[in-house]
Amino acid sequence: GAELILVPAAPYSNAQNYNHVAKNLSETTPNAIWANQFDNTANRDIHYRTTGPEIWRQTEGKVTAFVSAVGTGGTLAGTSRFLKEKNPAIRTICADPHGAAIWSWVKRGNLEFSAGDSVTEGIGQGRVTGNLKDAPVDDAFRIGDPVIIEMLHFLLREEGLFVGSSAAINVCGALRQARMGGPGQVIVTVLCDVGNRYLSKIFNPSWLAARGLSPKARGLHDFWDQLMADEVPST
Repeated sequence: GAELILVPAAPYSNAQNYNHVAKNLSETTPNAIWANQFDNTANRDIHYRTTGPEIWRQTEGKVTAFVSAVGTGGTLAGTSRFLKEKNPAIRTICADPHGAAIWSWVKRGNLEFSAGDSVTEGIGQGRVTGNLKDAPVDDAFRIGDPVIIEMLHFLLREEGLFVGSSAAINVCGALRQARMGGPGQVIVTVLCDVGNRYLSKIFNPSWLAARGLSPKARGLHDFWDQLMADEVPST
C-alpha cells in the first residue's frame, strides 16, 4: 500500500503546505509524479474542452448563468472561458464559503480573507491559482455554513441527492442567482462531490451540534432569507 504522509494545516506561503511537500517528494522519489492540480492548467483546459461544451449543448445555448465554488479553480475557469466565448452575456459566478478570499478578489480585485471559517472541505481558496488566473468571473456570493448545511440535508431528504458540501454551496449559489436574476434564467451548476466522504462530520448530528449547526429545513422557504444574505460574521 501507499505511505501516507501527514502535514500540518499551513498556508501556501509556508514550506510545510501540502502542495510544497508533495512537489518536494515528487522530486526526490524515483518514478514519482506530482499532478499539481491547483496550478497545472491542464485542469481548466479539460473543462474548457468538455464541461463547457456539454453545458452549451445540453441547454441548446440557452444557459444564462454558471455557478461554481473554487478549489483548484479549474471548473469555474475553464467552463466560464468556454461559455463566455459562446455568449459574453452569460454570468459566471463563484460561490465562496466563509474564511476564503476569492469573493474579495472577484468583487474588489484583492485577496482579503473573509471573517470566520467553514466546515466545507476542498473549497475556499486563499490565493489565485494558476488555473484561476485570468478567469472571466463576473460575480461572487459569500455563503455561510448554516445555509450550506441546511441545503446539504435538504437535498438528501427532499431530493434524494447524497452530495457533499461543495455541491451544496453550488446549489446555494445557483438559487441565489435565481432569486436575484428573476424568471427566465437557465442557471447551471455542478454536483461535484458525494456525501459518503463526510459521514463522520457533516452528516453526523453530534459533530454538527458541537458546532452550532442543526439542519431542519423542510422547504426552501425555511431558510430563504439566510440564503439571500451575505452571511459574514463580524470580526
